[in-house]
This record gives sequence, structure tokens and C-alpha cells, in this order.
Amino acid sequence: QVQLVESGGGLVQAGGSLRLSCAASGGTFSSYAVGWFRQAPGKERWFVAGISRRGGITYYAGSVKGRFTVSRDDAKNTVYLQMNSLKPEDTAVYYCAGSNRWRPSQERGEYDYWGQGTQVTVSS
Repeated sequence: QVQLVESGGGLVQAGGSLRLSCAASGGTFSSYAVGWFRQAPGKERWFVAGISRRGGITYYAGSVKGRFTVSRDDAKNTVYLQMNSLKPEDTAVYYCAGSNRWRPSQERGEYDYWGQGTQVTVSS
């Protein structure tokens, strides 16, 4: 059973940066595609970014493209989400999710494992 743990969230001013980490244990992490999702209060959980098995393909939501970068270090069983030029509308709980498929999906239902989430708050 794969377990995912996010870290790196916090409070940052608009224009600032944060790097989120998603550490995996209990499985062959390199065989999973990984997605990042976020959920603001009272809203649904939406896809933010994803990275394929081995990292050859990345996807981004339009609202974060050019500001966020997803990467992975399979030797450390960790996926990262580098977030730059943060905006107040980026405030949400961020979740990482693992999929047994080779490429990431924007659909929540195609992920098999989820972390507990980490809060990101961007002040104006």
C-alpha cells in the first residue's frame, strides 16, 4: 500500500514562492504517475499539475502554467511542486495523488492513492 505525505505548505505573500514535496513509501514509486490537486474552501478539488512515470511528460492547469513546475526524484521517492509568483487565488489545500497509469490525468477518479494535503495561504 502506497502512502503519500505532502509537506512544504505555509503562508506566503503574493509574488512569493513555495516548494511542495510529496514523499512516497510502501510501493514502487517510480511506477506511478503523480498529480497535484488543490481544494479551496467550499470548492471542488481541481487538478493543478501532473508528471508521468519517469517524468517525461508534465501537464499543467492553465491557471498555473508558467508559474508552477512539477518534477520528480525517484531515488528519493519524492515529487515536487515548485510554485512561483503566487497569487491569493492559489490559496488552497494542496494534495498529491498517485496513479498506476503511466501518464497523469486531470480526473480525480483515476488516482489510486492520496496524501492528507498541505495548506498553502497566499496573502495579498
